[in-house]
Order: sequence, then structure tokens, then C-alpha cells
Amino acid sequence: MKTDKLVMPEGGVQWGDLQVEFESFPAGLDTGPLLQGLPDDACPCPHWGYVFKGRFVVHYADHDEHIAAGDAFYLAPGHVPVFLEDTEMFELSPARELREVLEVVNTNAQRLSAPWP
Repeated sequence: MKTDKLVMPEGGVQWGDLQVEFESFPAGLDTGPLLQGLPDDACPCPHWGYVFKGRFVVHYADHDEHIAAGDAFYLAPGHVPVFLEDTEMFELSPARELREVLEVVNTNAQRLSAPWP
């Protein structure tokens, strides 16, 4: 079976309709300001993954979820992650939806002069 891989500007590889990434986020990163302007100022893109190192909390409108090293996770649309420790993870996301989110995130990062990992 042929697998077409397209390297995305954000990093990672696109496999079919999925964006596949190994990611690192610094302790203290609150993604809230970066997600401003998206629906409900939260990430509308679902993500599935596994955390190798670190921990983070995910805020939803009606609850919080705590995710740590050794956890597999699903982030439903409408989430705002805050990284409590330096975190390394593997993540799968719908590529088209993720690109749309990253356009807003990158614009906000430039506006805030904040580096986006």
C-alpha cells in the first residue's frame, strides 16, 4: 500500500487526512491567548495522543481534565490546554482542521510576540 507523506510547515507529517506530530511544549504555556478568535476562544479541532513526559490541564467550558506522562488522551473540540510542566507528546489531528487553527494561533503569537513551539 502506498502512503503519501507531505511535510507540513508547522512540522510533522500528513498521513491521509491526519496530521501526525511529536510535540514539545514548555512549562507555563497557557494556550488561551493563542486561541483567541476561534469559536468560544478554544481549539475546535479534536486531537488524539500519548504523553511521554510532563503534564497539562485541559480546560473545557464545563470541566477540566488533567493529563500526565503515560496517559493516552482525546481532546474534544472546545479545549484550552495549559502546560504545567515541560511536556513531550505524540499527537494525531485532522490535518485540515489543524491548519485552520494554526493560522489563528500563529497570527496571535505574532501579535503577542510569543514564540509558538
